[in-house]
Amino acid sequence: MADPGRNTLPLPDYDHLPLGGLESRVRSLTVEEVEELLAYERTHADRLPITEVLTARLEQLRAGAEPTSGDPGALRPEQSVGHGGSPVSPATSPQPFGPPPHGTPDQRGKPKGDQR
Repeated sequence: MADPGRNTLPLPDYDHLPLGGLESRVRSLTVEEVEELLAYERTHADRLPITEVLTARLEQLRAGAEPTSGDPGALRPEQSVGHGGSPVSPATSPQPFGPPPHGTPDQRGKPKGDQR
């Protein structure tokens, strides 16, 4: 099978999908499309967890499984509205502090010349 290009893959954002998103989205692909993704993965990143997911789905399809719509919530898991952003806010930030004083009107520094 020829090396498929990134722009012709059945999942256009394939390189940016997390493993969980790929597992859900690959269910909607045909045998040929999964083979194309597997060939692309093997010639590029060759990530073991990804090749295992694609190989398992390919075996399911060859054993008679039908492509389904997949998980609609996983179509763009990287853009989900779930937990995101920083929990830090001005209300949860500590009070600012400065370095220790090196002589203040209340606590004068001692000159080094007075040492004996």
